[in-house]
Amino acid sequence: MNMLVDGEWVTDAYQETDDDGEFQRQETMFRDRVEDDPDARFRPEAGRYHLYVSYACPWAHRTLLVRALKGLEDAITVDVVGPYRDEGGWQFTPEKEGCTPDTLNGSDYLREVYQAADDDVTGRVTVPVLWDKQEGTIVNNESKEILRMLDTEFGEVATRDVDLYPEGYREEVDRVIEAIYEPINNGVYRCGFANSQGAYDEAAEELFGALDHWDSVLEDQRYLAGDRLTEADICMFTTLVRFDEVYHTHFMCNHKLVREYDNLWPYLRDLYQTPGVAETVHMDHITEHYYTTHPDVSPKRIVPVGPDPDFEAPHDRDELPGEPPAALGEPAAAD
Repeated sequence: MNMLVDGEWVTDAYQETDDDGEFQRQETMFRDRVEDDPDARFRPEAGRYHLYVSYACPWAHRTLLVRALKGLEDAITVDVVGPYRDEGGWQFTPEKEGCTPDTLNGSDYLREVYQAADDDVTGRVTVPVLWDKQEGTIVNNESKEILRMLDTEFGEVATRDVDLYPEGYREEVDRVIEAIYEPINNGVYRCGFANSQGAYDEAAEELFGALDHWDSVLEDQRYLAGDRLTEADICMFTTLVRFDEVYHTHFMCNHKLVREYDNLWPYLRDLYQTPGVAETVHMDHITEHYYTTHPDVSPKRIVPVGPDPDFEAPHDRDELPGEPPAALGEPAAAD
């Protein structure tokens, strides 16, 4: 895998799998925080922050979902890299539909944004990236932390009164996010990038065991943490929405389709039909990225034609206790 080492771009700098053939995800390196505190270095201010994302990436997709649900579109600007990632890493391809130039730094590659923040940086160049326009640096490139910051620290500049980490649910939200990460969110990658049969078998067993479990949980409750849409659902959604079109085939997660689950499939449609969510899903970017960017998995780089799940079909999940945030799509109440 290619990465920055002491500020220089190096190809084949590290192996993605360990000696047992198991996929290993490298830690992110920018871990500062935006805090709604007068003494904080990075304070939540409209117009100050910028997101660098890929529509293809499930981790970046999380942050776009919270930005949309909270009504932070005007407060936090966005640039979108191209779906195809070559040896140079994520690239700005404004000529491609849905993509943008680097409107802040004028970079050709996302790695230049990292170098602008730290000219001696060592690590993978990943999305999302939360950039501070005021100080001209990266605040954070860890998706779960950016998600939480956008949700909990930007209330004063958000235009929708939506709380995805509500009091009384926080312990359960954190538990669910941790419970689904390794077997499901990261599990599809552990299947797809496994370098041994044993590593693949273990990952696949854990993945489908976890999907079976959460399918059962969702039989009696509308959302993962109960009757409220929370960050846990955001984290599950970005994996499930990619599953049948990408992970099932490309990452050999073919034991079962999401559409074959009695509860996960209508749950996915329920989330997709929540106002603001569908607009963040760009399946053309998703399929192009996965099928063209991993030559070890898909060497011919052919993007398949289907299966095109119907996310707009009725779901009947509104018969269960709970409902989407009432204020979704409406301005937050004035103080």
